[in-house]
Amino acid sequence: MPETACRTECERCQGPMPLLARADARFCSSLCRQAAYRERCRAEQQRVASEQAARIPAELTERPRWVRYSSRKVPLRTDGRFASVDDPSSWSDFSAAAKARAGEGVGFVLTAGDGIVVVDLDHAVEGGRVLPWAQQIVDRLPATYMERGRSGTGLHLWFRGAVPAGRRIRRGEKAVEVYSDRRYMIVGDRVPGTPLELAELHDAAGVIASLV
Repeated sequence: MPETACRTECERCQGPMPLLARADARFCSSLCRQAAYRERCRAEQQRVASEQAARIPAELTERPRWVRYSSRKVPLRTDGRFASVDDPSSWSDFSAAAKARAGEGVGFVLTAGDGIVVVDLDHAVEGGRVLPWAQQIVDRLPATYMERGRSGTGLHLWFRGAVPAGRRIRRGEKAVEVYSDRRYMIVGDRVPGTPLELAELHDAAGVIASLV
């Protein structure tokens, strides 16, 4: 088998390789190897953040309302400390939140002044299919940005609108929650084919109550 030619320059700093370097060595020192690893990690984080941003409406990513969240769904700052839905100083812009490594993902804080309302259909998906009761609600609402919840069984529908107070409506198998303030929503995966923008939903609380 042909021998592999030894690299003469460090892959990262382009400095000369040590005389006794292994034939398959790519870096001149452990410092360069570690620095290259960190650069690859940053590049991967930026790639993931860019792909995620492309699946979330600009109406959300342009607002500095972002947090991370823990495995117990506790909101976190980008450095891993606890965040609060009442403390804007604990929130970040989307780019910082998406690139952070604390917790398990990103969430958006709903505040009254933004005029954004989320309709949460709990346990609405089973076996990858939307259950009939949930599909009826989706079909009767304006087409809007919709995503799967973190568990994979819920649906979040995002609208421009407001409710005077959060509401939970449970009737039989139907479980619907509506929020627009003092709440953070975990942002999941966009449902394919749904708009990348938020529709208007006037009198959100009344509309939802009439559908459940």
